[in-house]
Amino acid sequence: MSSNLTGYIDLAQILLYVFWIFFFGLILHLRKEDKREGYPMEADPANPSEMNKRMVGFPDIPSPKEFRLADGSVKYAPRSEKDTRELKAEPIAPWPGAPLSPTGDPMQDGVGPSSYAQRENKPELNLDGKPRIVPMRVEPEWHVAEGDTSPVGMSVYGADDKAAGKVVDIWVDRAEPKICYYEVELNSGGAKVLLPFNFTRVDTYNSKVNVVSIMSDHFANVPQLQNPDQITSLEEEKIMAYYGGGHLYATPARQEPWL
Repeated sequence: MSSNLTGYIDLAQILLYVFWIFFFGLILHLRKEDKREGYPMEADPANPSEMNKRMVGFPDIPSPKEFRLADGSVKYAPRSEKDTRELKAEPIAPWPGAPLSPTGDPMQDGVGPSSYAQRENKPELNLDGKPRIVPMRVEPEWHVAEGDTSPVGMSVYGADDKAAGKVVDIWVDRAEPKICYYEVELNSGGAKVLLPFNFTRVDTYNSKVNVVSIMSDHFANVPQLQNPDQITSLEEEKIMAYYGGGHLYATPARQEPWL
């Protein structure tokens, strides 16, 4: 009788099985980790009978993990707290999953394309502890490159081709050399609001800044800043959501089908 055990072992097949087990464990781990944000989901927030229905799927949500931030604070993910903001919209039909229709001013109520995340109401900081996004008046050494057109002094026109105000300053990102916002002084009342750079088109020939997402009268309702020389993460969310929502909600005609 032979005691040659290795003669009956297929090493390649064993390695294949080990790889399958490892790969399954890796997928399971990654699938659990990607549930640290956004879970558990609510089946249908607009339907009271579905509000407490827990939607997780397989695998379950991982246990909370501690994250220590640069400022010394500690965050946990997943978080146990829920978004308690009132949903100012209602379903257009009685069945689950029906589209929601805004019940108020959708551009300010955080509905649909105007929705925003409830981020922290404090500015993002650089490694040196200074606010990351600031107006050029705070950074006097920053300037528009020679040969490029500066929008400062140009009038800002809404989608109705009416002037809402003029650009009085440029907000820049200290961490990345780029323009983030234009500061606009409104014609009505002289208030100042921020206009995201990526929602604009500078017409150098006619010396004006065009905005197609909102109308001229909508500029008066752009979310305001707590501090005129810095912007918080929450304020960025609200401002971006306001202009983004205008692409759908600025006029009733934009909410109708094209065909």
